[in-house]
Order: sequence, then structure tokens, then C-alpha cells
Amino acid sequence: MDAPLTFSERLWPGPLGWSSVLGLAAVMALVMSPVRTWLAVVAGLVTLAIGLIAAIGLSPRVTLSDGVLSAGRARIPVHFLGEAHVLDRDEVRAAVGPGSDARDYVVLRSWLPGAVSVLVDDPADPTPRWLVSSRRPRELLAALEATRDQPAHSEQIG
Repeated sequence: MDAPLTFSERLWPGPLGWSSVLGLAAVMALVMSPVRTWLAVVAGLVTLAIGLIAAIGLSPRVTLSDGVLSAGRARIPVHFLGEAHVLDRDEVRAAVGPGSDARDYVVLRSWLPGAVSVLVDDPADPTPRWLVSSRRPRELLAALEATRDQPAHSEQIG
């Protein structure tokens, strides 16, 4: 049986991203309107569908479930994570600015003001830290801390 999700969030595009999808579809319809009206409508709808599929498909998920943090395509067990803290917009900018470590795993979205910075405490992992955007960074931090505080247990099948 799967463990319940402790935290789950999809990093949807912001208003500008959704507006760009709509705008591109409208432009495509306008470009095709001198040819045929029905072709303009079809081109606009096809462009809109492709834009929506792309926007949805490219929106990463951030989840914490069964002691594993997932952000985008990467996963790491919580027991390999060290100190974590919430970053505001200015702290995020500083964390990825000059002097940042190129080995950090980064899942940031510029339209989201908050993020969580989590140190990786695994000598075998070359990644020193994860930087993960969130609309609810304090909830993500609380979920990480609650998961970390749970005692480890083993299950024997026999």
C-alpha cells in the first residue's frame, strides 16, 4: 500500500505563461485568417491545445511521500537531507547569483516568490544542495521536518 503524500504541489505557469499560450493561439489564428476563416479557427485551436499540453507537461511536481522528496525528475530520501530553510525572493536571487554552486539541483520558477533550500548530507552525492520553488515553502519545510522526525522502522516479511 502506498504511503499518503505528506506534501504535493505542481509548479504551474504564472499568469504571464498562461497569457502567452492564449496570445500565441490568437496570433496563429490572425496569421491564418486571410487564407480561410475555418483554417484560422483550426490553427488557433490546435496552437492552443499544443500550448496547453506543453505548459502542463513542463510544470514540475514537488512531492514528499514515504520519506522521499521529489522535485521535477529527481528524488532523494529525506534521511540524506540536512538543514533546510525557506528563502524569499531576494534570497533565491542571491542563492543562484554570482558565487552560487553550479552543482546545486535547482527547480526554480521565477514567478514564484518563495523556495526551500535543503542541504544534501550524503558524501556519495556530488550535489551540495537542492533549491526548490514552492507557492507554500513553509508547508514544504514543515513537512520535511515532520518526515525527518519520524522514527525509522523496518518491515519483516516471513
